[in-house]
Amino acid sequence: MAYNIKDIAKIAGVSVSTVSKIINNYSEISEDTKTKVLQIIKETGYTPSNSAKTLATKSSNLIGVIFAGKLNVDFTHPFFVEVLNAFKKQMGLLGYDLLFFSNEKFQSGDTNDYLARCQHYNVDGCVLISGQELEPSIAQLDNSPIPCIGVDLKLSGGNSGYIMSDNFKMSSKVVEHFYLLGYRALGYIGSTLESDISNMRESGYRKAIEDLGLPINERWFINGSNFYEASGYEAMRRMIAGGNLPRAVFAASDQLAIGAIRALKEASLSIPDTIALIGCDDIEACNYTTPKLSTIRQNKSKIGRLAALMFYDLINSQSGTTSFIVVEPELVVRESCGAAERSLNTAQ
Repeated sequence: MAYNIKDIAKIAGVSVSTVSKIINNYSEISEDTKTKVLQIIKETGYTPSNSAKTLATKSSNLIGVIFAGKLNVDFTHPFFVEVLNAFKKQMGLLGYDLLFFSNEKFQSGDTNDYLARCQHYNVDGCVLISGQELEPSIAQLDNSPIPCIGVDLKLSGGNSGYIMSDNFKMSSKVVEHFYLLGYRALGYIGSTLESDISNMRESGYRKAIEDLGLPINERWFINGSNFYEASGYEAMRRMIAGGNLPRAVFAASDQLAIGAIRALKEASLSIPDTIALIGCDDIEACNYTTPKLSTIRQNKSKIGRLAALMFYDLINSQSGTTSFIVVEPELVVRESCGAAERSLNTAQ
């Protein structure tokens, strides 16, 4: 019987890619696995073909997609869905398909080895979508030879890059707009303290307030458990229960702001007459809230396309340096933050 590489992989209980890497003397394979496969090759008399010898380095035209973190975003998140859709279209034009990785094993407490899975499927690289409470294997993947691009997630590996909106500038734009409207008592609703993005937005918000010489009331800075509506609802309920309310609130996501709107309406508090609100992301739902939600627009299509082009260059250049792009945000004024002609005497 003439054995082929698939037969060897099946007998050894490993992937074809693993067998190929052993044939090509890759160092990343464990000694036990290497010994086992080489013994099977010897016993079967298998002779590696030229295709088997080149399989390990052959481009698969597959890009892994990982929703990173124990508290991860998913396909229900409107911001990342639009970014990913733009990324998919651009990578498709460049000749690549996407392979989605699950992380449910990590969430149930097991080890989730993304690097091993990337090697198993022989992906050309990975795009990592920002989440919270990142798994240790994310850092391992970032520092591996596999090219990676982070979306709203800072990566530092030699074959990595990242893209995100300017979180400090967006916060500064919000404070500046509130200030021009005469609002001086400012609050903030963020995600969990485990979220780097939420923390960056809060830091920028605090600094902009301090730069204007305004006081910061810690009772008006509340963090929830994630970026979703229910978390914003609970955060605003806590703020209302505290009694003395801020005049304006910046929410770290539109969904948090939408939850805050629901809590304010339940408490019969008018928006923006009692509390003005600005969200972040400019998801489609902002046009359908009552009142319509003012927000910071992140150019989702641009972020997705830029991520794809950065990724393509990273795969083909292997520069050995971390690349990054910070995208300019835009303030979109709708009904929830009040009229520009509001006087200082009534806006405080």
